[in-house]
Amino acid sequence: MSVTKEDVYYVANLARLQLSDEEAEGLRKDMNKILGYIETLNELDTTDVEPLDHVTEITATSFRKDVAKEPLSHEDALRNAPDADSDYFRVPKVIE
Repeated sequence: MSVTKEDVYYVANLARLQLSDEEAEGLRKDMNKILGYIETLNELDTTDVEPLDHVTEITATSFRKDVAKEPLSHEDALRNAPDADSDYFRVPKVIE
């Protein structure tokens, strides 16, 4: 299977994206490389391979102990804020 420029524009339209011809051509090449890699993987015999739910084994020892600590003081929380008054973080207005 090969991805055409029309396929790229179709998917871009579904995602509500507008692409230039150069961007569409680049994405077409990238998508074809991905499909080529998947075809290579499909050639492998995986009949005796157990399905994975994670690529690496997750163990409880990989997490820190859940120990209660002293909370951060109000002054310490505001100390590294880019902009703050005595009680609050100041952030740029985002609603007109």
